[in-house]
Amino acid sequence: MIRVTRSAVIDAPIARVWEVLRNFNSHSAWHPAVGESKIENGEPADQVGCVRNFFLKDGNHLREQLLALSDRDHVSTYCILDATLPMQRYVATVQLKPVTDGERTFWHWQSTFEVPRGREKEFEELVGKGVYESGFEGLRAFLRRGGNVSRPAATADALQAQAIVVKAFGGPEVLSFEPITASAPGHNEVRIRQTAIGVNYIDVYIRKGLYRMIEPPAAIGMEAAGVVQDVGTGVAHLLPGDRVAYACSLPGAYATVRTMPADQVVVLPDEVSDEMAAAVMLKGMTAEYLLHRTHRLRPGQNVLVHAAAGGVGLLLCQWAKGLGAKVIGTVSSEDKARRARANGCDFPIVTGNYSFAREVKNLTNGRGAEVIYDGLGREAAAENLEALAFTGHWVCYGQASGPHHAQPDLSSKSGTLSRPVLFHYTAERAVLQEIAGHVFKALREQTIRVELHHRYPLAAAAEAHRDLEARRTSGSIVLLP
Repeated sequence: MIRVTRSAVIDAPIARVWEVLRNFNSHSAWHPAVGESKIENGEPADQVGCVRNFFLKDGNHLREQLLALSDRDHVSTYCILDATLPMQRYVATVQLKPVTDGERTFWHWQSTFEVPRGREKEFEELVGKGVYESGFEGLRAFLRRGGNVSRPAATADALQAQAIVVKAFGGPEVLSFEPITASAPGHNEVRIRQTAIGVNYIDVYIRKGLYRMIEPPAAIGMEAAGVVQDVGTGVAHLLPGDRVAYACSLPGAYATVRTMPADQVVVLPDEVSDEMAAAVMLKGMTAEYLLHRTHRLRPGQNVLVHAAAGGVGLLLCQWAKGLGAKVIGTVSSEDKARRARANGCDFPIVTGNYSFAREVKNLTNGRGAEVIYDGLGREAAAENLEALAFTGHWVCYGQASGPHHAQPDLSSKSGTLSRPVLFHYTAERAVLQEIAGHVFKALREQTIRVELHHRYPLAAAAEAHRDLEARRTSGSIVLLP
């Protein structure tokens, strides 16, 4: 029995390489030795048991059968059924593993077979160089050209689904639970069967028309988790069956099934549940960019976090405390003060009328806060300026109480005002992956913890909005389809 083994490193992420190799009929597109090839009986090219019938460019003819395929382990095994070449009992295995840096792939290719006595070296050379080494180079060239192999779709047709639709701008009563159609994914799109959906204050802004990101009637919602139903052409990093999540700038997450741009979707690690992902994607990535990008928080800085017991506020307190900051927070009740304190807020200030600046000054020996994370907006504006330290940074990332009436006079503090938006930071997929990965790492290391106290059926989204606006919630809220 002859054993031939070759390995190579491919300069592409494992998802991109596997997208090509899992298609059992893709070799005619990238392997320089392979000519015409087809899958017999019209079966899908990723179906175990399918047979590819093909010619080599030297005129030899082969029929090979797919014996095993694992998307989890990135392994496929196949055998030769018939061949004009004198090779018997030929079984080959392709296995991929990610290289440490995550952007390259280790490809191991191995086969065992028998040939007539005296021809062993000839066929070792033929398989090792003519098939394997030639194949490595062929795939590299294919990927450099931007080559793409269509992946068999799990579902080719539109799917019936249900969604929460804004009938007209207004209060929670404008939310209606209605049937919709989730189209088949087009180029660079993915269709997701959703399992948990996050509720955020931006959803309220959109529902009211404060953020004109939709024109009614239209579905709302910015984040969710679920399972990939199928993908369109050009999608390299997702596969049907992957557990995924997203927080993106296109409203429409309040739905049982959704078709959307694939570049805004990330694969979930095993340790992050669907509900946790739906609860943390938007709020966690918001905390990440606020603390690590908009203002790079340093140990010892005085931080003021508004709505410190809210979904973003709790994460900001936890993460800022982990970074060594002195954390001051505003909350609306004693109960929320206790919750904020338990999540890293050193000094929660209970205020019903946004009177907090004097207490911030007292807690910082008159200096004020070097950075203020403000998701409140209008009603806290005047006191924010008073509470800000000289050369401080006022980061206004939300406006729960409404937008500012006028530009504050920052020259009185030599202060800086930022109005950042998460989706500007995550517009490029590489940065999105980096921010999401940082959030997952913080969860894994327990730098941050998600408080999920509120679950509502998707059809009860209006009730969830009423509770959110009335400040009857704390931590994260999810809708369950």
